[in-house]
Order: sequence, then C-alpha cells, then structure tokens
Amino acid sequence: MEIEDSEMCFACGKDNPIGLKLDFELNDDVVETTFTPRNVHQGFTGIVHGGLLSTLLDEAMANLLYLQDLKAVTAKMEVKFRQPVSIGEDLTITGWIEREKKRTINTVAKILNQDQQKVAEAEAVFIKQNE
Repeated sequence: MEIEDSEMCFACGKDNPIGLKLDFELNDDVVETTFTPRNVHQGFTGIVHGGLLSTLLDEAMANLLYLQDLKAVTAKMEVKFRQPVSIGEDLTITGWIEREKKRTINTVAKILNQDQQKVAEAEAVFIKQNE
C-alpha cells in the first residue's frame, strides 16, 4: 500500500470542503496543532463529539510520523477522555513517539484546553509500511 499525502484528507487536507484543515508543526520530536471546535462538531448540545477528539489525537500521531518520513498506519489506538470539551474552546493537540521497533512505532498524543487542562489523551501502535 502506498501512503501518499492527500489534500482531501478529512483532518489536514486543505481542499476538503468539510475538513478540519489542521496545520501541524514539527518541533524537534513533537508535533503540535491547534483547533477550535464549532457547533458542527458537537455530540450532546454544546459538547464536542468524542469521535472528533479521537480523530484529532489519531491525526496528531499520524502527522508526527508522516512529517518525519516514517510511513506507517494506525493499527491500534486507546483513547482516554478526561473531561468534556465545550464548543468554542481553543484546543492544543500534541503528539510524540514513545518507542520504535523494527515493524511498529508506539506513539502518544494529548489534547489540552485553553486552561492547559488535559481533556483527552491516546496511545497508539502504528505499523510501518514497506518502502
């Protein structure tokens, strides 16, 4: 399977009309982006949908690898939701590598709200793709 960048990616694609248009920045070994959820991102009234938070975490870890030319796909991800996130809250999402093995890469990501409280976190295993 070829892993290629797509401007139609739901999370980071610039051409996707309904996408999140996340813009990731790699600093040393940590990737970071910001996002402010709108009404279209809610589950219960005024609360960000958990699936969207999961998407933000997964995308941070995937972009972390992609920006380092590591071709890999998510094999397993465990998400912990720490507290509800309100629509309109400015969020900061960061991700980093915990360890790398021959065929897998273990990553971690977290989401902080505007008060610097951790609202969600995830651990994932990515499987490297043959080059």
